[in-house]
Amino acid sequence: MKRRTVIGGAVVSGAAAGVAAALATAAPAAARGGRAVRTGVEVLARSDFRELAGQRVGVISNPTGVLPDLSHEVDLMHGSGKVDIAAVFGPEHGFRGVSQAGEGEDFFLDAKTGLPVYNAYNDMDRMAEVFAETGIETVVFDIQDVGARFYTYIWTMYLAMEAAGQLGLRFVVLDRPNPGSALAASGPVLHPEHATFVGLKPIAQRHGMTVGELARLFNGEFLGGAVDLTVVKMERWRRGMYFEETGLPWVPPSPNMPTVATAVAYPGTCLFEATALSEGRGTTKPFEFLGAPEIDHEWSEALEGLPGARFREAYFTPTFSKWSGKVCGGVELQVTRRDEFDPIRTALAMIIAQRRVFPQYGWRSQDVTSFWLDKLTGNQAVRLAVEAGADVDEVTALWADELDAFSEQRESYLLYRSTAQ
Repeated sequence: MKRRTVIGGAVVSGAAAGVAAALATAAPAAARGGRAVRTGVEVLARSDFRELAGQRVGVISNPTGVLPDLSHEVDLMHGSGKVDIAAVFGPEHGFRGVSQAGEGEDFFLDAKTGLPVYNAYNDMDRMAEVFAETGIETVVFDIQDVGARFYTYIWTMYLAMEAAGQLGLRFVVLDRPNPGSALAASGPVLHPEHATFVGLKPIAQRHGMTVGELARLFNGEFLGGAVDLTVVKMERWRRGMYFEETGLPWVPPSPNMPTVATAVAYPGTCLFEATALSEGRGTTKPFEFLGAPEIDHEWSEALEGLPGARFREAYFTPTFSKWSGKVCGGVELQVTRRDEFDPIRTALAMIIAQRRVFPQYGWRSQDVTSFWLDKLTGNQAVRLAVEAGADVDEVTALWADELDAFSEQRESYLLYRSTAQ
């Protein structure tokens, strides 16, 4: 059994000047009396990167790996002289965020630091090999997640943990908030036969965990405790916080995740990727604009009474992705009360209503035996129930027992409370 550590936020003086300057800038939390949440990287930096001293480090990150002044942790670590970074690894969309959905980056030398940057997205089979080639001793992971099973960064983390366990490397997660609800898990739990890179292991569609908590669950449940895991905890974060309450700057985790509102809707409306409708990619409001040619006001009128949400009849023209260059009719989803809004139930109710009033728009599939909805929900029961005419309550009842089991499993890996800390 490998060592598993949680670091709880001791502050050590003597940080380098650049580190001190980066930490001095408080984001919008001035309104909260300076009580901004401190992310894992802030806690690490305040200790003068003591946890990484004397180790050869590889960093998995993307544009979200920032401190309060928006400086990037790789630039800061490299410039401080306190951390020996041997390599950087970019997930989907790339380390500096230059790639679109479903794309990584080929190997390059980072123009700012001169560090080698490797692709950690669609070349995952080489992860252990590259770790060994670069001679790293510790892998650091720091990426802002959005709380949905099919957001691929958590599976980059999982496979990197697997490789680290095989090679006997340390794995350090610098924790960040879950921007949506982290009070509870919700939605269907993945069935192993539907495992893909948008869901490798049986967790709930909206897992309600931070990446640090997920790393603990991955290690304990799926990797046999083989990883020498350290989670650098946040300070002042509690489970019931909305992201705007943290005082942290929002940096889009991916090109189609521009705002916190996008992240709130995404665990549900990403299901529209599995339909013939546009999920709003190529518009200013991805995952909030939803529609297709020939759809009109009848869909929005069929969507009354869904808790925490309202729907505006909307028309838009995607600049890329599905229906690129075509005028689409549909809806704009607006979340009115986050504490009442269930993104998964809402999205399924939207799909059921759309199929009733505009049945010509069906599923997106690779072939008749491979439906995208099955990959995203993690099972085929949801799709089959919708096809059979089930209502949204009947569909959501399908996963109740599996969700209860996951929720019980999840509980022992949580690091933060719901009340003030």
